[in-house]
Amino acid sequence: MYIIKLLIKNVFRHKLRTCLTVLSVAIAILSFGLLRTVIDAWYAGVQASSASRLVTRHAVSMILHLPISYKEKIRQIEGVKLVSYGNWFGGYYIEEKNLFANFAIEPKIFLEQYPEYIIKPEEKAAFIRDKKAFAAGEKLVKRYGWKIGDLVTLKGTIYPGNWEFILRAIYKGRDKNTDESQFFFHFDYLNETLKKTAPARADQVGYYIIEVTNPDFVADISMRIDKIFYNSIAETLTETEKAFQLGFVSMSDAIITALRLVTFIVIVIILAVVANTINMTARERIGEYSVFKTLGFGGWRIAGLIFGESLIITMIGCTVGIILTFPSAKAFAGTVGSYFPTFNVNMDTIFLDIMFSVLVGILAGVIPTYHSIKIPIADGLRRIG
Repeated sequence: MYIIKLLIKNVFRHKLRTCLTVLSVAIAILSFGLLRTVIDAWYAGVQASSASRLVTRHAVSMILHLPISYKEKIRQIEGVKLVSYGNWFGGYYIEEKNLFANFAIEPKIFLEQYPEYIIKPEEKAAFIRDKKAFAAGEKLVKRYGWKIGDLVTLKGTIYPGNWEFILRAIYKGRDKNTDESQFFFHFDYLNETLKKTAPARADQVGYYIIEVTNPDFVADISMRIDKIFYNSIAETLTETEKAFQLGFVSMSDAIITALRLVTFIVIVIILAVVANTINMTARERIGEYSVFKTLGFGGWRIAGLIFGESLIITMIGCTVGIILTFPSAKAFAGTVGSYFPTFNVNMDTIFLDIMFSVLVGILAGVIPTYHSIKIPIADGLRRIG
């Protein structure tokens, strides 16, 4: 108990220096936490992927389409439970800055394949029944103030024109990583319109979503699907939903690598700040430590005083930084919600905050401890400040 009181008094002997160091550590931890959360948000779609779902797309590029007739052939493959299809629509709401994920889907089967999208039964029935209906995530609905029955117009980019939809269903995410900012509507509505306005683009889908009966057979089923369409006009590439999502993430590899590098730079900054403070403190107290030695204090006790002070400073800063991370992440999510549909601070990030803070606290005390223990008592007593 006496040692703890002594450590606390030592920590706050120079209040301004300690407060500035704690503030620096807190800002660094806050920056580290937000950067890690950005990286986690980038991978949110990958984490939410199901092991029992496959995605089949054009083998050459994701922007090329497949014939709608492929559905029946895929469904006949042994081990395939459900097959649906869809298209990336690429529309925006009112202004081009109002971008969000919007897809033309096959509603009934799609919703069976994605139980993580929770919709009220009556809204689900209305959505499936009305070809001009759309379903949207709760986060997207709140962003634009929509309500059930509203008429919403999207301006098409890939499919030019003004497309009118009626909000019939609002879904909530079953899991925290479920994207609640998506917009789904009937593929039939898109296809029937294309048959009238652009017949050459009709009866084509961007991808197939395949649910298998047993996740252990996904590799075999993927090979069989691609084998069926080998040497056809539109060859396919079938991969797990996770691999498909990773394909999108890999397009931003340079950005993610840069963010990871910055997180490590932040740790080095924390180490430099704390090490400087502890080194200054230890140098000022060389005389005190020499007195302790004359009283019989061993090297371990001197080390305990220095390391203890270093750890207290870093852990106070860490605690403040973690507390600030949550409201900061919420504010950040409100600003960039359209780019990061899910932006949650994971417990893994908090664990890394604590782990690196402890590591920094220990490393920062190594050199001051070594010098304080090794210096002869006579030389230490001659030191003033």
